[in-house]
Amino acid sequence: MIRVGQGVDVHAHSDDPERVLVLGGCVFAGERGLAGHSDADVPAHAAADALLGAAGLGDLGHHFPDDDPTWAGADSIRLLAVVADRVRAAGWTIGNVDVKVVCERPKLAPRIAEMERNLSDAAGAPVTVSGRRAEGLGAIGRHEGIMALAVAVIEQRDRSADNDEVQDEA
Repeated sequence: MIRVGQGVDVHAHSDDPERVLVLGGCVFAGERGLAGHSDADVPAHAAADALLGAAGLGDLGHHFPDDDPTWAGADSIRLLAVVADRVRAAGWTIGNVDVKVVCERPKLAPRIAEMERNLSDAAGAPVTVSGRRAEGLGAIGRHEGIMALAVAVIEQRDRSADNDEVQDEA
């Protein structure tokens, strides 16, 4: 069985001048950071949310509630890795994840390959990233925040293969 999940995440820009902008595990020096309980890495959050949805495991807030101090300032690349482990533990193989980041700035193109590596390493599967502008429209277009959308494809592992391995070991 193959399943598809969608993920969405959006964070407003922070008023804290010390808050760094993290996207896809990359720090964008000199850019205004995003407000959030964790590091507010919207591509990582959207990818994790898509994987959880595909596997029927709830959403990011269920697994990492923003009222739990354990997750304060958490590295979202690490959260994505935990989610990927939970998806695999539930009997799924991750096929791929595609992420679209919607923002007016920063320019993402120079860092796309690095973001893809970080996200792919965390997910244990290919993750592609591309950027889109809001063309000046809405809150994103007014530079009030950044949004990411993701889609994930997962496939249920063949349980008979698992049973064959157990019988071979007996």
